[in-house]
Amino acid sequence: MNDPTTAPSDLASATAVRKLDRAPGWYVADLPPYWNYFSPSGGVLMTVAMRAMEAELADEGFRPVSANTLFCSPVPHGPLEIRVEVIRRGNAAVQMRAALSSTLKPGPGLEVSATFARAREGVDVLAAGPHGLGGPDDAEDAADREMSLAKIGAIPFFGNFDMRLAHGPAFWRAEWQGSEARSAFWYRYRIPQHTAEGHFDPLAIPPIADTMPPSLLVRVGPEAPRVYAPSLDLTVHFLDPSPSQWLLVDVRCPRARAGYATARADIWDDGGKLVATATQTMMLRRDPRVGSG
Repeated sequence: MNDPTTAPSDLASATAVRKLDRAPGWYVADLPPYWNYFSPSGGVLMTVAMRAMEAELADEGFRPVSANTLFCSPVPHGPLEIRVEVIRRGNAAVQMRAALSSTLKPGPGLEVSATFARAREGVDVLAAGPHGLGGPDDAEDAADREMSLAKIGAIPFFGNFDMRLAHGPAFWRAEWQGSEARSAFWYRYRIPQHTAEGHFDPLAIPPIADTMPPSLLVRVGPEAPRVYAPSLDLTVHFLDPSPSQWLLVDVRCPRARAGYATARADIWDDGGKLVATATQTMMLRRDPRVGSG
């Protein structure tokens, strides 16, 4: 196997699932280490579970509308099993749930509930774009963020992306100051993730949505003890298809207390279209592997 620090990895291949014949709704996957942030990104694990849901649905007329994930116990990379159940199947929408766990490490893993729906006639209201942030060409190259994290080790996740800083301080550099609890990055998969119709794959959204902790970090400033923030949950609302490769993840952290924080993200394409929204609760933990700088 290649060194996992020499990403990029193809998300579609890394999160592919295979159906087993031994029981209805039973799938397996083999997630490589290229998507680790110490352990695999929760958003990537969510994508694996939703790939199994799509496979079980087996209907191209449905698209993901919303999904909520509860992260119950750590899941290592490697062999995974996913058990999918259709809760209700209607003409317009299908509601499903999936349980994902490791075949190597005991534990409940994660639980995903999701709604897939067909397009319907209705009003079309578009939110105003992210004012003042500009496009990816206006943002600051953040390639050194990946290199800074590589010094800590076991974080190949960001090597899968081109990144540009649209808002907030470059907190990974030696000199920076705290600011408002908001951080915004443009992300582009180094291996493009698009459907056969030319749209950005909606199941490639959870991995970039699961990048919210910097919105808190930039608020507490460089003097605060450094923490890492494992996800307790992640909810994504999938809104608009987009042909773009660059997506802006604009995150705000309205509250942190008692060892937890909540954050929300608006995810825009480079044409000013709101592609998705996401919310998350995080547990705040000091990490002895991360220095205070």
